[in-house]
Amino acid sequence: MSRAKISVIGAGHVGATTALRLAEMELGDVVMVDIVEDMPQGKALDLMEMAPVVGYDVSITGANGYDDTAGSDIVVITSGIPRKPGMSRDDLLATNAKIVKQVTEEVIKKSPDTILIVVSNPLDAMVYVAHRVSGFPRERVMGMAGVLDSARFRAFISMELGVSVDNIHAFVLGGHGDDMVPLAKYTTVAGVPITELMPPERVEALITRTRQGGAEIVKLLKTGSAYYSPAASAAQMCEAILKDQKKILPCCVLAQDEYGLDGVFVGLPVKLGSGGVEEVFEIELEDGVRDELHTSAGHVKELCDKVHELIEI
Repeated sequence: MSRAKISVIGAGHVGATTALRLAEMELGDVVMVDIVEDMPQGKALDLMEMAPVVGYDVSITGANGYDDTAGSDIVVITSGIPRKPGMSRDDLLATNAKIVKQVTEEVIKKSPDTILIVVSNPLDAMVYVAHRVSGFPRERVMGMAGVLDSARFRAFISMELGVSVDNIHAFVLGGHGDDMVPLAKYTTVAGVPITELMPPERVEALITRTRQGGAEIVKLLKTGSAYYSPAASAAQMCEAILKDQKKILPCCVLAQDEYGLDGVFVGLPVKLGSGGVEEVFEIELEDGVRDELHTSAGHVKELCDKVHELIEI
């Protein structure tokens, strides 16, 4: 039985770290593609030389073109410019939309049956671009955001309460931006809702910090954005698909009459398995939270509409 192939487009901090996580998890052979000459080849060689120390047994290659990506089971798209201090995710729209369009066009020529996982920002709009350009069904085009946002929420709760992150389950839905929707009601510590473990003002403070989690790291780094946690989140999605785990994870997907939304890309709980997005998992939302989700989805739609003014897709 041949090993799975995962191609990572963009070998910067996020892409290279994703390749590392995929190799360590031994999910399949990894191909890194980047336009910078020799850089992906150098990083791939470095990762291969790490294998004898760590013990993973997969092939990692670097390339400046797409031939080596042919027949990929999953393609993770991390290409694009990163956020800089003071820059919103939306500021990246024009530049990254053109990049994701071009990458998607090249990827689908070599791997027409692949599953696309988009990591590039502004996330929801970039998933929309990949979906439009590829023509793939919604099952095979998704974005990594909810896993990361939920992980941030869990990390902040763990730090607040001094408990293991393993005991914490969280859901963050909506667009990957300042109006994302962390669900306090469905966020638990060993099964106990966080609303019963801390006062409302602390819950609200952690929700605010989660919404600003990316910007907080951008401000601290000064020259780039987060990459360890986004890479780990993308790798978890790859694992759920390649191992057919049927895991419920929040991902950016095309809503088709779920949660009263239709035709818009937004973060929702999905069941990830070998078919990609196998089901959108519907949970009961209070009216106020449902309104927040619809507001967030509305902002994503505005961004997607703006894409059409900037590029032809």
